Amino acid sequence: MNNDLKQQQIARINIYALLSRLTMNEVDEGLLKSIEEDENILSFFPTYAKWKKRDEYDRVGLIQQYLNVDFTNLFLLHLIPYESFYTREDQMMETGGDNPVQAIFNAFEFNVALDKARVMSADHIGIELEFMYELCKAELRALEADDMIMATQLSQLQYGFMKDHIVEWAPMYLLSVKNEAGTAFYFDLADFALEFILSDFEGLNQLKENEYKYTV
Repeated sequence: MNNDLKQQQIARINIYALLSRLTMNEVDEGLLKSIEEDENILSFFPTYAKWKKRDEYDRVGLIQQYLNVDFTNLFLLHLIPYESFYTREDQMMETGGDNPVQAIFNAFEFNVALDKARVMSADHIGIELEFMYELCKAELRALEADDMIMATQLSQLQYGFMKDHIVEWAPMYLLSVKNEAGTAFYFDLADFALEFILSDFEGLNQLKENEYKYTV
């Protein structure tokens, strides 16, 4: 069982890293090249793989003419990728110390450089996905050390964070991204992220009831 859990964690780590990176900053030429040349990753972007613009522009041209413009529209200007906007009754962003997500990050010493990440609040979708990435890495380390108590606690923390935060709002935001996307790349990214978040939450629920067997 431990080896299977390790392999699952490695896959989750890689996906959370990719999703966090792509939802927090514009794609660059090197990352786009890596996506296009890895069949496994490209399979998550089926519409982009067949996008006719790829035949008309090189990667730099695609990024400058289309992808950067779409990222700005979807993540910086017209849509709001922050949890508090979706969960507060007044639909106001909570950028101060009262943000419950920031309180969780502080409790676990997860430091967010907001200026470097170009986000206004800790409850940005990319930051929350990065937090999941860090928790997955910590769980993998626990599994490699055969520390099942710590692995269980970390899995429980992931389940709780997904249940109380990401699943509560990210699907709504990602559906809006799919509807508003002006490029095949960001349409696929939203579709991929939406499917992964929901399936990963179901996977965490199964672990809770079977392998790790904890109660919430």
